[in-house]
Formats: sequence, C-alpha cells, structure tokens
Amino acid sequence: MALYTDEGVVLRTAKLGEADRIITLFTRMHGKVRAVAKGVRRTKSRFGGRLEPFMRVNVLIAEGRSLDVISQAETISAYASSICLDYDAYMAAGIMAETLDKLIDTEREAAPEQYRLLIGALHALSKQVHPAQSISDSYVLRALALAGWTPRLQSCVVCGTRERLQHLSIPAGGVMCSADRTPEARPLADAERVQLCALLAGDWTMLGDRPPEARVTRLVGDWAEYYLERPLRSMRV
Repeated sequence: MALYTDEGVVLRTAKLGEADRIITLFTRMHGKVRAVAKGVRRTKSRFGGRLEPFMRVNVLIAEGRSLDVISQAETISAYASSICLDYDAYMAAGIMAETLDKLIDTEREAAPEQYRLLIGALHALSKQVHPAQSISDSYVLRALALAGWTPRLQSCVVCGTRERLQHLSIPAGGVMCSADRTPEARPLADAERVQLCALLAGDWTMLGDRPPEARVTRLVGDWAEYYLERPLRSMRV
C-alpha cells in the first residue's frame, strides 16, 4: 500500500467494530481525509489520546481501497487538552469542526487557507485569547467567506447606498437600506452590523473582551445554515 504523511486536525471520530475508530481529519496538503485508526479504543492503544477531536497531529497514512489506515500519529499541538476543560471553548470548537466538516464535501482536496484559519482559531481558543463565542462566530463567517459566501455589510445589496442600512437579508447576501428592504429582510441595529463587520474582519480591537450579542450569534448561525444548506447541530445546543 502507498504511504503518505501530512499534518492535520481531528474533526470527529466514529466507532468501528469493537476496537477501531474512523477518524475524520482536515489536513494541510490533502484536505479532508477519513481513515481508520485500528485498536485505538483499546486501553493499551499506541495512539493514546492523539486522535481525539481538536488534536493537531502529524500522521503517516496507508492508502486503502475504501478507507485509508492511520499507521502513526504524533502530536503537534494538544489543543484538546485545554479546550476540553472549558465548556464554552469546547462548544465553540465543536461548532467550528462541524462547520468545516459540512463546508468541505470533497475529500483529498487541499484548502490551505481553510487549514490556516482553523488552526489559528483553535490556538486562540486553547489560549483563551478572546471570548470563545467571538472566536467561533468569527471563524464561521470567515470560513464561509473563504468558500465564496461573504456577506455584504457595508452597502445595500440593492442600490449600493451606505446609509440607513437597517436590515439584513440572508438570501440576498447582505444588508439593505430602509427604502429597498425586501419582506424576508430582518431588522438590524447599527451596533449589530458593526459587530458582524468586526467578526468578518477578525477585528479583535473592535470586538473587545465581551462576546457578541446573542442576536448576532443567531444571525451568524442562520447565515451558515442557509449557505451550507443543512443545520449546524452544535450551534443549536
């Protein structure tokens, strides 16, 4: 069997048989990869806790007919060790992992910008650099923007004006002025629009030390679910 090495982040795991697991990794050079870790659920597994969600690892993988097989795994960054000790950070990491897993449909397709964004967000979560909700909301908006779904927040999507931007239409792709708003557009306060702009830009000076307003987080979740065309269960918990 052909072998390849890569570094990646564990997005999720699923039980297989009595002792194995299917590991879904997002890797730097090969994109999303699903591979079997044999015997990982045994007490004396050689993998230890290196193949748990939110771990960043170097892996040696053997190509298989249906699923690849992980032969070796070495820890690069144990993000999980600190993230799993904090409930808010754990929930945020779960949202990020689910977003990326649903955003990337095709396996074995490199997406280096998405990979850099993910490890940057996980690092910030593990170090508690910013509020967990801010990191999660910013990650979701920026990941979708990298995929081509960038909300237009600075000017009306209908007429282009930069004044009276008091509504947001998710199907239309951004904000609307009072004169051109459509029936499905939602009211949007100036402070909420400012927070959405800061989240999209990763402007931590503007965001400050407080998490976004609850309604802003709901708008981020609705934006993601609309363009991913599927629910984000982690965001609904």
